[in-house]
Amino acid sequence: MQIEVCIENLQEAELANLYSVNRIEVCSALDLGGLTPSYGLIKACSRLSNVESHILIRPRAGNFIYTSKEIILMKEDIRKAAEAGANGVVFGCLNKKNEIDFDSCELLVRLANGYQLTSTFHRAIDFSTNYNQSFETIIELGFNRILTSGTSTSAFGGIGEIKTLTAKNNSRIEIMAGGGISIENVSAFQGIGLDAIHFSIRKKNDTNNLLSMGFSSDADEEKLKKIIQKIKDNEKY
Repeated sequence: MQIEVCIENLQEAELANLYSVNRIEVCSALDLGGLTPSYGLIKACSRLSNVESHILIRPRAGNFIYTSKEIILMKEDIRKAAEAGANGVVFGCLNKKNEIDFDSCELLVRLANGYQLTSTFHRAIDFSTNYNQSFETIIELGFNRILTSGTSTSAFGGIGEIKTLTAKNNSRIEIMAGGGISIENVSAFQGIGLDAIHFSIRKKNDTNNLLSMGFSSDADEEKLKKIIQKIKDNEKY
């Protein structure tokens, strides 16, 4: 089972690189569900030698229904991610019925393919009207992987839906669970034949009582070490 770590600063990215996880999803503003990160962070992460960098393409917080002007922004961010040396991009578009926005997604997948970037459809699938139909549409569109919490607020809460997707997938697309993955529940995801897991490695630090704007955090090395070790221990049996 592969490991993808969601990061929003260079410290976290370097920790993921140190432990040679498979991928990092490079973001900003994780408290808002993640937004497109700065070009400087994308470039720095793409230079790391032991981990693939996949860039979140999300121009604003809120829903996943984007205007034509916002799609233009997303196209430019994909182009800049490729220019910076990224390995892949992460995005998802819905229409006003909360179905997969086929035309917008097709446009962005083709653009990513043209830059030799892989494409991940993120947890917008969990907000879509018909989860199972959305899964089939995402495969039809040519995405490389899906990130999902199984329509629940946490992946463990939605593990039944994720298990159902995995059972019917037949290796057509990589399925990755994300949302509340921890040392306490990671074994459950290994037990359903899942392709990958996705989790953050940040913890709030002690400087947040000082004059500041927003919260600062440190990379949680202990969490990363324990999850990696748990996976390795389970694979022995």
